[in-house]
Amino acid sequence: MPATDLAIRRCSGADVRRHLDAVAALRIAVFRDWPYLYDGNPAYEREYLDAYAASSDSVFVLAFDGDAVVGAATGLPLADDTAEFRAPFDAAGLDVDRVFYFGESVLQPAYRGRGVGHAFFDHREAHAAALGRFALTAFCAVDRPDDDPRRPPGHRGNDRFWTGRGYVRQPGMAVRLHWNELGRGDVEHALTFWTRPLAAERAA
Repeated sequence: MPATDLAIRRCSGADVRRHLDAVAALRIAVFRDWPYLYDGNPAYEREYLDAYAASSDSVFVLAFDGDAVVGAATGLPLADDTAEFRAPFDAAGLDVDRVFYFGESVLQPAYRGRGVGHAFFDHREAHAAALGRFALTAFCAVDRPDDDPRRPPGHRGNDRFWTGRGYVRQPGMAVRLHWNELGRGDVEHALTFWTRPLAAERAA
């Protein structure tokens, strides 16, 4: 099934509230796999997603198969996120008011490889550009050593995809977050940021 057979819909601000449960469920399911190995719970998810519901300029890009939400990508102005996400930009001397932060991009495995990932980035970049005050888009990804024995055989990361979209990994710019990891309990993780100048022509 190509991505065109799915319905890709974008909503923002308070309109994201009605989709919080669906996005929380996707995060728990998708991030349970490598590389996040996240043992999530709905209560934490709702608290985490409240920042998106509270931001008037947040965005959810949702992939629907019929009435079912099978994928989601999120974003909000970095200034509307928590201090721990803003801190690496402050330390680097970057104006957080000029950064639009992309949160998760999660998609059920059966729908991967069909262009949905590009649609997620296209819509979020267009949303950020249309707001007219951002110079940079950014996201972060968890760091895992290449020799981690839990890495699935033949696993391919998303680095090539992100580089192809024009994003550049920023060593030294990382946020440290705790989450319950499968089989290990509460563990601190480093997530390194990737950034890209926001092209005005992407506004739509």
